[in-house]
Amino acid sequence: MKDKILIIEDEIDIAKLIKVHLSELDLHCDICTQGEQALQQALTQDYQLILLDVMLPGISGLDICRQVRQEKPLQSIIMLTSKTSEIDRILGLELGADDYMTKPFSIRELQARVRSQLRRVHALRAKNSASDNEQVNTANKSQEQTQVEQMPTSIGQLQVDHRYHQVTYKNKTINLTATEFELIDFFCKHPDQVFSRAQLLDGVWGYHHNGYEHTVNSHINRLRSKLEENCTEPKIIQTVWGVGYKLNSAGVMPVATS
Repeated sequence: MKDKILIIEDEIDIAKLIKVHLSELDLHCDICTQGEQALQQALTQDYQLILLDVMLPGISGLDICRQVRQEKPLQSIIMLTSKTSEIDRILGLELGADDYMTKPFSIRELQARVRSQLRRVHALRAKNSASDNEQVNTANKSQEQTQVEQMPTSIGQLQVDHRYHQVTYKNKTINLTATEFELIDFFCKHPDQVFSRAQLLDGVWGYHHNGYEHTVNSHINRLRSKLEENCTEPKIIQTVWGVGYKLNSAGVMPVATS
């Protein structure tokens, strides 16, 4: 069955062009040009990915992103913005978009971003299916390798459980989007190691394009808002000025009591 993509774009010529080039990837694409119709379709149908323009008649793309994220926390969303609307890019990411692209963009870049998001969607759905059925997809892997991969990653009071795609901190479940989960999982696999934004784009999003550092910054901010007691003085995900970010393992250790 083909992956389904919802293209929400009020400029029909652009929407049709995107559809043509995504069809080259053997994807099924639906087009919506009106905000209200797009929101209804996004909430009631199952799409592997939504391409969401910010400027729409009726409900804005930002409002659609907010409502879809509330109803479908794991829905993959790429925002489409203009080069001049930096504030929209930041707001879209802060509201839960997984990625963004600025218009005009190259077809090859669009296809690469879509493939990257779909890989994450497929991996997540495979994990969920395996968990639901108490089975593991062992394609090309030994049983021992699979069991190791399934073991939760624990650093102090922070635990990443790949079987159920769940993160807990101080015994409380932290609700994360699919990309937020991938980001904290990446950090937990490399505690105390500093990564530049470019390295995080490559390691988590699967690409590296100059000018898309906002994607990393906003996801870091969102993770901090869910993990840190004080986001202005983060103790878990720390900024290393001039270099990038790291997961500070000491920040998730239990507080010693005398």
